[in-house]
Amino acid sequence: MKRKIRRFLNEPLQEQIREVQNQLRQAREDNAATKLVMGAALAKLARQANSLREAEFKVFSQFGDDGIIQYLISRIKPRVDTFVEFGVENYEEANTRFLLLNDNWKGLIIDGSPAFIDSIKASAFYWRHSLKAVASFVTAENINQLLINNGITGQIGLLSIDIDGNDYWVWKAITVVDADIVVVEYNSLFGAERSISVPYKPDFVREQAHYSYLYFGASLPALYNLAIEKGYAFVGCNQAGNNAYFVKQDKLNGIPGLSVDEGYVYSRFRESRNQEGQMSFLDGIERSALIEGLPVINTRTNKEETL
Repeated sequence: MKRKIRRFLNEPLQEQIREVQNQLRQAREDNAATKLVMGAALAKLARQANSLREAEFKVFSQFGDDGIIQYLISRIKPRVDTFVEFGVENYEEANTRFLLLNDNWKGLIIDGSPAFIDSIKASAFYWRHSLKAVASFVTAENINQLLINNGITGQIGLLSIDIDGNDYWVWKAITVVDADIVVVEYNSLFGAERSISVPYKPDFVREQAHYSYLYFGASLPALYNLAIEKGYAFVGCNQAGNNAYFVKQDKLNGIPGLSVDEGYVYSRFRESRNQEGQMSFLDGIERSALIEGLPVINTRTNKEETL
C-alpha cells in the first residue's frame, strides 16, 4: 500500500488529478447503481399508490418527483417512451434521469451551460442509453427549432420544464411536440389566486433578475390556465411545492383532475439570498416581502401588474 501511495505521489500533477477524477467518477457511478437498486423497489410500490402524494420518492429528482412520474406512467401508459427536459444543470438532480436508467426511456436534455453538458457526455450512462445532451440557453424563440434539430417532434411521453424564469412563456411557445405528461416548475410565492408570470425577457437569469433568487417563473393559476388551453388537466403538485403536473385530458385513465385550490402546495424550502448573495433561509411570508412591488404580467389580460 505504501509503495502504491508513493508511486501515485511521484506521478506528474496532471496524472494525479486525472486519477482522482476517475476515482470520483467511479464512486458516483457506484453510488448511482446502489440508488437504482433501491429505486427499482420503490418504483414498484409507487405504481400501486392511490395518489401523487402517496407515490413520492426521490432517487435522482430534487424532491419526490421520481415517484410521481412512476405513478403517472403506470396509469397513463404513454405509447412513446421519449422525454424532453430542459434546465437539467449537470443531471445529478433531474426529473428524467430515473426514467432513463430504470425504465430505459430515451430523450433529449438541454442546459445553458456547456460545462454541464460536457460533464454529462463524459458519464458512462451517456453511452449506455439513448440520450442527447445539448448546450443551449432556451427561449420562446428557439425552443421549437431546438426540438426539431434534435429529431424530437410529434408525440412524446413526458416534457419537463425547469428554467427558473420563462417557464410559462416557453411552454406556451412549444408547438412541435405533444407530451402525455408535462411537469413545470411554478413559483408558490406568487400565490394560488392570480394568473401571473414574470415578464418575458429572452435573456432572463434568475440570480440577475433579483438578489433574493425568489423572483422567477409563474404562478400555478397561470400554468393551470395555459394547460387547459393546450388540452391538459391539472393532477397535482409535489409535496415540496415547486413542480406542477399536467396530463392530457384523453389520457387521464381515472386520474382525477384538480382545481388550483385542490392541488396548490405552498413551498417550505428556504432558498432566499441576501444582498450579498448569501443564503438567508427566510421562511413563509418573509420571503414574499422581498419581492413585493416587482412587475409581473397578468397572463389573462397580458397587462403588467405588481406583486
